[in-house]
Amino acid sequence: MHAPVVAPVIPPVADADPATREEVVSTALAVFGDSTAIAVADSLNETPVWDIDVRAYETHDRVEHYVDLFSAKAKERFASRLSRGTRYEPMIRAKLRASGMPEDLTYLALIESGYDPHAYSRAAAVGMWQFMSSTARDVGMRVDWWMDERRDPARSTDGAIRFLGFLQRQFGSLYLAAAAYNGGPGRVSRGLTRFADELEGAEGEDRFFALAEQDYLRAETKNYVPQLIAAALVAKMPARYGLRIDSLPAYTYDSVQVVPGTSLFAVAAAGSITSTELRDLNPALLRGMAPPDASIWVRVPVGSGERTRSALDTLGAKQVRGYRTAKVSESVTPTTFAKTHGVSLKQLRWFNPSWKTTRKGRLVAGQSLRIPQELALAYARDIPDPSLEKFGGTAGSSSLSARGVHVVRRGETLGGIARRYGMTEKSLKALNGMRGSRILAGQTLQVKKSTTASVKPKSVTKGKATSRKSSVKKSVKKPPVTKKKATSKSKQVASPKSKQRK
Repeated sequence: MHAPVVAPVIPPVADADPATREEVVSTALAVFGDSTAIAVADSLNETPVWDIDVRAYETHDRVEHYVDLFSAKAKERFASRLSRGTRYEPMIRAKLRASGMPEDLTYLALIESGYDPHAYSRAAAVGMWQFMSSTARDVGMRVDWWMDERRDPARSTDGAIRFLGFLQRQFGSLYLAAAAYNGGPGRVSRGLTRFADELEGAEGEDRFFALAEQDYLRAETKNYVPQLIAAALVAKMPARYGLRIDSLPAYTYDSVQVVPGTSLFAVAAAGSITSTELRDLNPALLRGMAPPDASIWVRVPVGSGERTRSALDTLGAKQVRGYRTAKVSESVTPTTFAKTHGVSLKQLRWFNPSWKTTRKGRLVAGQSLRIPQELALAYARDIPDPSLEKFGGTAGSSSLSARGVHVVRRGETLGGIARRYGMTEKSLKALNGMRGSRILAGQTLQVKKSTTASVKPKSVTKGKATSRKSSVKKSVKKPPVTKKKATSKSKQVASPKSKQRK
């Protein structure tokens, strides 16, 4: 049985005498023991401490705009998102701390989705960290018909940390990394190259604000870092801004390894776990069971791991499996086959994403199909294939290449892309402001405009696409553009009219 993933947060007691941080930690250690990692609520600090550069930019006009927004017009919505975040923030901070990344990057999840693991954008970005499927796979998540780990709070946080770490190493700046997370590393790289003279003298995090001053980054990307800073300011001083934050139980769990095809119903029955609890802890399992091709770890409530594992060990593979198999004896329509076996056509398709059909749409005889068990269907989610995505609503890669844009696909190399468009690798790197040759699937590259390069549309794209906003941002109106000249640590960011997601 796995130990709980995170330790409980020890909140301040409203009616008690003011306590020092040391006293709270000491008391917690006495209760939980030395082996427990204690996470103490930030509100215990008389003066909040940030591990991202917040104070230097708190008077920036964009930051002030979003502070006003989060604490006034969008106050209730923002407070609701912060309350939801109390469930996940200890886990996120622990993972960031373990990776050596600033813990206050947790507020990117607040800006991205409002800490909602089920967030789904119009551009098909999914989960708390709003990944597109190609980028999710590149950072180690499984995204297919059976599982979508973008929906898993812990696994998607691991992926976000890997991606942010890669971007920080590439740009040498946390805020440029955040901008690249939002708008794409290619665009940020090109901007740094194009405006090298204008950025001369800007150092550290000032480089983002200097770049944002140019009429280059999209409005959403220009506003992204100011939103992060404003969110960090308000989130750590909620009382100052008149926000009431309700705390939720910390996101903790035990894990139990199950054989391929194990249904969540069988796990629930074995551990005496409610369907609500099990579905909540396993949002990545789309069809209500473990993939038929892999043994995985299923999450169960803390304290139920041992009994669940013991009970499952007494059952055979067929008893825990969420389906039975039936052979197609003659070529019939999928609808007829589904009716014969007492399931709907949609349910049959859920469990057989790759069935074979003739040109007339009839099932090929001789193949075996999975027939879902009735009890297992209660745990299945009515979610389409996660790989069916569009790139910002465009007509496909061919239309992008005609505009001088190439979307990197898995397996492509920089040299191969350059040759495709009649360029040298050196010229392609120069055009995109790149030093090295490493590229990521879904990354956008500037190329020679072409009417002949034929690229078949592919469903998977870069980490985020156009038109995706977090639930917090939906209530955000564009702030007015001011004309005052920015200074080194408080630079004015222009507000262009277009938007882009990574």
